[in-house]
Amino acid sequence: MKTRVAILIVAALVLCACTGGRPGGGNNSSGHSGAGKANAGKAAAEASSHRPFPAVSVPSVYGSETVEAQDYVLQHYWDGFFKGDWKTTPDAILGVKDEDVEQNLANYIQVLNLMKLASTPDDMSRFRAAQASVSHLFSQLEARQLADTSAKTYLRFTEVVARYLYDPNSPMRDEDFYLPFVKAMAASPCTRDNMRAAYRYEASQCAKNGFGQRVPDFSYKDGAGRRGSLYSIRADYTMLFFSNPGCQSCKEIIDDIKTCACIRPLMETGRLAIINIYIDEEVQKWRDYLPNYPREWINGYDYLFVLRNGGGYDIRAIPSLYLLDGGKRVLMKDAPTESVLTYLENIYKQ
Repeated sequence: MKTRVAILIVAALVLCACTGGRPGGGNNSSGHSGAGKANAGKAAAEASSHRPFPAVSVPSVYGSETVEAQDYVLQHYWDGFFKGDWKTTPDAILGVKDEDVEQNLANYIQVLNLMKLASTPDDMSRFRAAQASVSHLFSQLEARQLADTSAKTYLRFTEVVARYLYDPNSPMRDEDFYLPFVKAMAASPCTRDNMRAAYRYEASQCAKNGFGQRVPDFSYKDGAGRRGSLYSIRADYTMLFFSNPGCQSCKEIIDDIKTCACIRPLMETGRLAIINIYIDEEVQKWRDYLPNYPREWINGYDYLFVLRNGGGYDIRAIPSLYLLDGGKRVLMKDAPTESVLTYLENIYKQ
């Protein structure tokens, strides 16, 4: 079912791909003032330097609702964008205005995420195909930059991809899909030498606890001083939440989880456990705030202080939300709350 949904959405993307901003036409008035001619000339110049984002067209032999059609879209999504001799300018990348590039990147990331949703830790073929598509995207970008080394195409496009896939505040962040991109950046001849170490570090961090990997176990203490561990939790799914006391963003996530209709029945039937962990050193502050956390959750703190110093996790920002399966394998890492709750709602409906 998930694969079919992904195929249908890819087909919709092909039919409804963003056409980009259309440049305004010249003044159609019959007047021929100098200002009118200047405006017309400016509009004509803009029209010649901008274009819509070129949508991919799936050959009819693949149909529109097949895995082959989905693979074709992912493999060829960016082909038209990188073709031709279009230039990168302050307001456009290869002739496509910045806002249209970002919209189509967002559409592409949505397709990648659907491929991941169609995968499981036991069958990762669709997920691997999505990662391969990201690698192919980078290869196209690199080839275009090497063909014109004076252009800023590589710099501009990599900045957009990093902002969407790696910025901790991005609602579309996904380190699993940033990983093949940043690994290629670290090795690319198009990358400035002084940035390689930073990209290698980002790649090493993204590689931790990727989709399908078992996360490291850790120990915690609860408010009563009882000790426990992540692996001692028995549930089909575990929501792992790293939070700080008094953190407004953490409170908003807690409220979203509490008001999600599927959470309570999933917890009552033992299908879901929620563990909320504090990783810093102001333990008394955490104790004082403890009554604000839901009592049905496992609320604890890292009394060994290993998580904040690595501990096999890359906690770049607080709050951070993971979703694990029964074997403590990663389904979602540092994921937006909406994505986690939507996933659990679908589990509840099954």
